[in-house]
Amino acid sequence: MSHRLFIGIRPPVDVREALIDTMEALEGARWQDDEQLHLTLRFIGEVERPTANDLAAALESIAWPPFELALEGVSHFERKGMPTAVWARVPPTPELEGLRMKIERSCDLVGLGRETRRFTPHITIARLTRHIGPITPWLARHSGLRLTWQADGFTLFESHLLASGAHYEVAGHFPLRPNPARRSGDKL
Repeated sequence: MSHRLFIGIRPPVDVREALIDTMEALEGARWQDDEQLHLTLRFIGEVERPTANDLAAALESIAWPPFELALEGVSHFERKGMPTAVWARVPPTPELEGLRMKIERSCDLVGLGRETRRFTPHITIARLTRHIGPITPWLARHSGLRLTWQADGFTLFESHLLASGAHYEVAGHFPLRPNPARRSGDKL
């Protein structure tokens, strides 16, 4: 049996509530549910259980200190000139990129390779249908979105695609922690 996996960071309740407050007045939007609000660090896709277990073990070994994340404004993705999603922007930071690179190394170690697509840190707020109304007023209304929080862990999610949309299940949660202090007798 295969599992559709991705790795992400869930914002805390207050940040998710602020994102939910933006979910109005955009015709043709399929708003994300509270459980779907996350910052994707790496999409894995379909893998068999042994690979999923190896990945979870590799992710468990990641040592990285907690760090601050922010949301700064909103934007959208488009395909062939048509908007496909609106999202909250997460400014890139060295801490976020460092954690992402450790996750990439873990994926590579278990045979999943490295991600080749450009990383655009964001939290999707809505997927847009072909019948979308104008998005410019919504983008302008929420351009001042500003929130910060302390990222204290990341999660391995399993995604179940249902007729009603994607449902995410936690397959593993990995707290962020600093590298253990090296003692004088430790080997490199």
